[in-house]
Amino acid sequence: MRCEICGKVVVDKPVRTKIDGSIMEVCQDCSKFGTIQKEPPKPKKPITNTNRPIRRQRPMYSADEPSEELIENYNSIIRQARESKGFSREELGEKIYEKVSVINRIESGKMVPDLKLAKKFEKALKIELIEKINDIDLENFKSNSSKVPTLGDIVKIKKK
Repeated sequence: MRCEICGKVVVDKPVRTKIDGSIMEVCQDCSKFGTIQKEPPKPKKPITNTNRPIRRQRPMYSADEPSEELIENYNSIIRQARESKGFSREELGEKIYEKVSVINRIESGKMVPDLKLAKKFEKALKIELIEKINDIDLENFKSNSSKVPTLGDIVKIKKK
């Protein structure tokens, strides 16, 4: 290998040196022009314990189970139910163990509650915010659709 500064052939191991912000591999003589750098650490092997069982992640949903989804106008339903029960935002927050600011943001539509929080609202206000979504039957959907070609129809045409 040759020194990146003087071009002299380096017989021994080149020295990693930082010169004017650049790391170069140079000979011993040229290493005095910069700061000698340490060798980068070699990556360590991860320690594996073969005695522990492997934890696998559950899929988000399976084809057999209906998935749950928040209804569209959740914010107005929550506000109306809270007002009809006579709760202030502070009282509702204490009841479901949430901050008032979270309730404000949800009621204004600036924040979408996760399913866990939506279930808290359902229980406290006795409302339904979560709907179960079943898989769509594609054959039934195709027969009900209009005769205008869709992207799915075009893909099938190209496939043939």
